[in-house]
Amino acid sequence: MKKPEADLDVDISKMGLHAITFMANISITNPYSHSLPICEVRYALFSAGKEIVSGTMPDPGDIEENDVTLLKVPVKVPYNILMTIAKDIGRDWDIDYEVRIRLIVDLPIFGSITIPLSKTGEIKLPTIFGGDDDDDSKDKNDDE
Repeated sequence: MKKPEADLDVDISKMGLHAITFMANISITNPYSHSLPICEVRYALFSAGKEIVSGTMPDPGDIEENDVTLLKVPVKVPYNILMTIAKDIGRDWDIDYEVRIRLIVDLPIFGSITIPLSKTGEIKLPTIFGGDDDDDSKDKNDDE
Protein backbone atom coordinates (compact mmCIF):
# COMPACT_ATOMS: atom_id res chain seq x y z
CA MET A 1 0.00 0.00 0.00
CA LYS A 2 1.34 3.42 -0.97
CA LYS A 3 2.05 6.04 1.67
CA PRO A 4 2.44 9.81 1.39
CA GLU A 5 5.95 10.95 0.46
CA ALA A 6 7.67 14.29 0.96
CA ASP A 7 10.62 16.33 -0.28
CA LEU A 8 12.31 19.25 1.47
CA ASP A 9 14.04 22.47 0.40
CA VAL A 10 15.35 25.32 2.60
CA ASP A 11 15.82 29.02 1.76
CA ILE A 12 16.29 32.31 3.57
CA SER A 13 12.88 33.93 3.78
CA LYS A 14 13.48 37.14 5.71
CA MET A 15 16.22 39.03 7.51
CA GLY A 16 14.80 41.27 10.21
CA LEU A 17 16.33 43.46 12.89
CA HIS A 18 16.57 40.68 15.47
CA ALA A 19 16.34 37.39 13.58
CA ILE A 20 16.72 35.57 10.31
CA THR A 21 13.83 33.41 9.10
CA PHE A 22 14.53 30.28 7.11
CA MET A 23 11.68 28.74 5.15
CA ALA A 24 11.43 24.96 5.01
CA ASN A 25 9.41 24.20 1.87
CA ILE A 26 7.92 20.71 2.07
CA SER A 27 6.32 19.14 -1.01
CA ILE A 28 4.03 16.32 0.12
CA THR A 29 2.62 13.83 -2.40
CA ASN A 30 -0.68 12.20 -1.44
CA PRO A 31 -1.48 9.01 -3.42
CA TYR A 32 -4.98 8.71 -1.92
CA SER A 33 -8.33 9.86 -3.28
CA HIS A 34 -9.09 11.79 -0.09
CA SER A 35 -7.30 14.55 1.77
CA LEU A 36 -5.18 13.74 4.81
CA PRO A 37 -4.93 15.93 7.89
CA ILE A 38 -1.45 16.90 9.07
CA CYS A 39 -1.60 16.67 12.85
CA GLU A 40 1.72 18.35 13.57
CA VAL A 41 5.09 19.33 12.11
CA ARG A 42 8.18 19.05 14.33
CA TYR A 43 11.40 20.70 13.21
CA ALA A 44 14.98 21.20 14.35
CA LEU A 45 17.76 23.22 12.70
CA PHE A 46 21.40 22.27 13.32
CA SER A 47 24.64 24.00 12.38
CA ALA A 48 28.25 23.42 13.40
CA GLY A 49 27.11 20.29 15.25
CA LYS A 50 24.73 22.26 17.48
CA GLU A 51 20.95 22.43 17.60
CA ILE A 52 20.17 26.07 16.90
CA VAL A 53 16.40 26.04 17.13
CA SER A 54 13.54 23.55 17.31
CA GLY A 55 9.80 23.75 17.53
CA THR A 56 6.41 22.50 16.44
CA MET A 57 3.73 23.70 14.09
CA PRO A 58 0.39 22.27 15.26
CA ASP A 59 -2.42 21.49 12.81
CA PRO A 60 -0.97 23.13 9.66
CA GLY A 61 -3.78 21.88 7.40
CA ASP A 62 -4.49 19.02 5.01
CA ILE A 63 -2.62 17.26 2.23
CA GLU A 64 -4.79 17.51 -0.89
CA GLU A 65 -6.07 14.26 -2.43
CA ASN A 66 -4.16 12.82 -5.44
CA ASP A 67 -1.95 15.88 -5.54
CA VAL A 68 1.21 17.54 -4.27
CA THR A 69 0.71 19.98 -1.40
CA LEU A 70 3.33 22.61 -0.55
CA LEU A 71 3.71 23.26 3.16
CA LYS A 72 5.84 26.19 4.30
CA VAL A 73 7.37 25.98 7.76
CA PRO A 74 9.03 29.21 8.95
CA VAL A 75 12.04 28.66 11.20
CA LYS A 76 13.02 31.87 13.00
CA VAL A 77 16.56 32.08 14.38
CA PRO A 78 17.57 35.07 16.54
CA TYR A 79 20.91 36.65 15.61
CA ASN A 80 22.28 36.06 19.11
CA ILE A 81 21.82 32.32 18.51
CA LEU A 82 23.61 32.61 15.15
CA MET A 83 26.54 34.19 16.98
CA THR A 84 27.17 30.79 18.61
CA ILE A 85 28.18 29.52 15.15
CA ALA A 86 29.95 32.74 14.10
CA LYS A 87 33.20 30.86 13.44
CA ASP A 88 31.50 28.85 10.68
CA ILE A 89 29.74 31.90 9.23
CA GLY A 90 32.88 34.06 9.31
CA ARG A 91 34.95 31.52 7.42
CA ASP A 92 32.95 31.62 4.16
CA TRP A 93 29.90 33.83 4.87
CA ASP A 94 27.46 30.96 4.65
CA ILE A 95 25.61 28.74 7.07
CA ASP A 96 26.19 25.00 6.81
CA TYR A 97 23.00 23.44 8.12
CA GLU A 98 20.99 20.31 8.68
CA VAL A 99 17.24 20.57 9.09
CA ARG A 100 15.21 17.67 10.44
CA ILE A 101 11.46 17.62 10.05
CA ARG A 102 8.86 15.11 11.17
CA LEU A 103 5.41 15.26 9.61
CA ILE A 104 2.74 13.55 11.69
CA VAL A 105 -0.10 12.59 9.33
CA ASP A 106 -3.41 10.93 10.23
CA LEU A 107 -4.17 7.97 7.95
CA PRO A 108 -7.62 6.40 8.10
CA ILE A 109 -7.52 2.83 9.45
CA PHE A 110 -3.75 3.00 10.22
CA GLY A 111 -3.82 5.99 12.55
CA SER A 112 -1.00 8.50 12.80
CA ILE A 113 2.22 7.95 10.86
CA THR A 114 5.41 9.97 10.99
CA ILE A 115 7.23 10.97 7.81
CA PRO A 116 10.85 11.86 8.70
CA LEU A 117 12.69 14.32 6.45
CA SER A 118 16.16 15.78 6.64
CA LYS A 119 18.33 17.93 4.45
CA THR A 120 21.87 19.22 4.72
CA GLY A 121 23.30 22.07 2.75
CA GLU A 122 24.64 25.58 2.91
CA ILE A 123 22.94 28.91 2.55
CA LYS A 124 24.96 31.93 1.43
CA LEU A 125 24.17 34.95 3.55
CA PRO A 126 23.53 38.19 1.68
CA THR A 127 26.25 40.80 2.12
CA ILE A 128 25.28 44.08 3.71
CA PHE A 129 27.92 46.01 1.79
CA GLY A 130 26.55 45.35 -1.71
CA GLY A 131 29.47 43.22 -2.84
CA ASP A 132 29.95 42.02 -6.40
CA ASP A 133 27.80 38.97 -7.18
CA ASP A 134 30.46 37.59 -9.53
CA ASP A 135 32.88 37.30 -6.61
CA ASP A 136 30.29 35.30 -4.65
CA SER A 137 29.81 32.81 -7.50
CA LYS A 138 33.58 32.30 -7.75
CA ASP A 139 33.69 31.50 -4.03
CA LYS A 140 31.13 28.73 -4.49
CA ASN A 141 33.30 27.03 -7.09
CA ASP A 142 36.41 27.22 -4.92
CA ASP A 143 34.87 24.73 -2.48
CA GLU A 144 34.28 22.05 -5.11
